[in-house]
Amino acid sequence: MVARKQKPDLQKKVHEVPHKPGVYLMRDRFNRVIYVGKARDLRKRVSSYFLPSKLAQADLKTRAMLEATWDFETHVVRSEAESVLLEGKLIKEYRPRYNVSFRDDKRFLLVKVDLSEEWPRFRLTRLKKNDSARYFGPFAAAGALRQTLNLMRKKFGVLTFGRGAPTERELKSSTYQVPVRLSEITAEQYRERVMQACEFLEGQSREMIDLLDSEMRKAAEKMDFEKAAELRNMIDDVRQTTRSTRRFTRGSLPSAIDPITDVQALADALQLPRSPRVMECFDISNISTTHVVASMVCFREGVPDKNCYRRYRVRTVEGQDDFASMAEVVRRRYSRVLLQISESGIRELESKDKDRAVDISPEHSQENAFDTARRLESYPVSGIRNPQFIPVRLPDLIIVDGGKGQLSSACRELQRLGLHDLPIIGLAKEHEEIYRPGRAMPLQLPPDSGALHLLQRIRDEAHRFANAYHQLLLKKRIDESILDDCPGVSQNRKNLLLRKFGSVNRLRKASVEQIAATEGIGPKLAEEVHRFLRRH
Repeated sequence: MVARKQKPDLQKKVHEVPHKPGVYLMRDRFNRVIYVGKARDLRKRVSSYFLPSKLAQADLKTRAMLEATWDFETHVVRSEAESVLLEGKLIKEYRPRYNVSFRDDKRFLLVKVDLSEEWPRFRLTRLKKNDSARYFGPFAAAGALRQTLNLMRKKFGVLTFGRGAPTERELKSSTYQVPVRLSEITAEQYRERVMQACEFLEGQSREMIDLLDSEMRKAAEKMDFEKAAELRNMIDDVRQTTRSTRRFTRGSLPSAIDPITDVQALADALQLPRSPRVMECFDISNISTTHVVASMVCFREGVPDKNCYRRYRVRTVEGQDDFASMAEVVRRRYSRVLLQISESGIRELESKDKDRAVDISPEHSQENAFDTARRLESYPVSGIRNPQFIPVRLPDLIIVDGGKGQLSSACRELQRLGLHDLPIIGLAKEHEEIYRPGRAMPLQLPPDSGALHLLQRIRDEAHRFANAYHQLLLKKRIDESILDDCPGVSQNRKNLLLRKFGSVNRLRKASVEQIAATEGIGPKLAEEVHRFLRRH
């Protein structure tokens, strides 16, 4: 009698799945695909299937699927939108029996414009026909797409939705006045607008984003934070709609990320003296001169080391000057690192014979700060008498978000600190060009390069971290501005209240007696503040 093949333990395999967006495929004992799913975080989503508590609450379909599952595979993509597109592609290709949402041949939204019409319109469709019309897409984010079409109508003055020639209302509408109303132009002039809008949908959106960004900053300068937030969301919609997405075909599925391999590929591509085990990336984020912030993220062995993340408020730069802001942040970061190195060096490290003490402070050495820092790395932590002084280390590679200007600003600060030999590059967003000191021409890596993907992950994480801090400060400023409308609360009293309670949210939770105990705030004003915050 032939022994039945034992079902593998898939819980062990879950630990190999990365915390990245992508799709996962469940396979049966005959290696057939029985289910395809998408996830913002593959590790969390896939592991949830194998938790006993989740399984006990699962419906009959899910239990049957897991009973039939003998293996699974995952495929990492660059964004959540790509995971939606890839999921639909794979479901239509494999027709898994446990998928139901895409079995009705549902398709993603496309934008269609028929240039054979006298007054072409931009319409939404889910079916691409073999006709003379132009199609754009598919687009995974339907909401962002609809908002982008509304923006196109206002900025380019093109017709959207509807059918046929423009109606009398559309001809006279104030919405269509770029540069003049539709009733005042010919069909040929309108067609020029249509071609501009087509270029916009093809990804040539930098000019539009810059215009919206300028309007957002002006609104923030005027303290119109609601308008600034609206424009910020509009920019996000445009970027999400016009961002290029990969076309997934059979046999071209994305592979899982291998951080160590990507790190080595980056070292080879940049011809670095040693593998960049520790990388630090800087990004500047600003909406107005009142909120200029920066982030520094650290990747160790190709993965984020969030304990080493830092965020900064730019202090010495007036106005919006990304070059000067980058210089300030780099100066503050590495002057602080060198100070920590100096403090560690002044303390005695045990020598091998334990009869002498080694003083490696830069003040008593002929070597530069870079060499001192590198030598400190070679001392084991166990050799330090005071364990709280663990030697800090410089990164193996610095990445600045930007082109030649940001890179030059950062290099000047490193030279002033004596860190001439510290590897540094600039990564420009638009064409993913890599700028290096002393090289006139930028380096462009292949789009499918693991080294480029690693740089993009680091840059995107720095951008996310900076934007999160920016939004936190903006929200805090909006909350604090509520007190400006409270009767009897001057700027001085507002500062006293915020200094004591830390935030408006904590002040809302305080009692009248606690508010009255604040210096300069009496019982009567405390009652007024308490009543005002309960209403607002």
